[in-house]
Amino acid sequence: MTSTAASPAPSPSSEEADAAALQSPFVRALVRQLRAHDTNGFWERKSDSELLGGYIVTREQRRAMPAIADPDPKTLWRVEQYYAALGLAIEQATGIIAIPMLKLTHEGFGRALMVAGRLVVLSRNLRDVHRFGFESLGKLAADGEKLVAQAVAAIEEFPEVARY
Repeated sequence: MTSTAASPAPSPSSEEADAAALQSPFVRALVRQLRAHDTNGFWERKSDSELLGGYIVTREQRRAMPAIADPDPKTLWRVEQYYAALGLAIEQATGIIAIPMLKLTHEGFGRALMVAGRLVVLSRNLRDVHRFGFESLGKLAADGEKLVAQAVAAIEEFPEVARY
């Protein structure tokens, strides 16, 4: 008897994974959100991957960052745009406007809420905001899609409160 072990499926290359992540509804919403703020056209020639580069923080970059630090204005802006894009993706999925509310201390700790009508569809504690980022575009897309799915589920469970 011969044993035929199933060979593991080949993993997609990082370019293929990034291309798939760029097609995620959440990532598309984030790109639209970022491009909407480019009033002078500085980012017109940047690809979507280059535009999202600030959201990618490798393990080595994260290790190089101090454990305690104040977030810079660019990082705070990226956090705000991330949650605004979540709201946009939730609205696209449900037709109900979802508005982010962020409260952060100067040290980078706080809370992010997403409200639809009178329903809090997302509540997340934030800490170490100066290290905000994801290891890859795939992880950015996965986290965003997971949060959108949680918010959509909450809206579907309590539609009358979300539509109030």
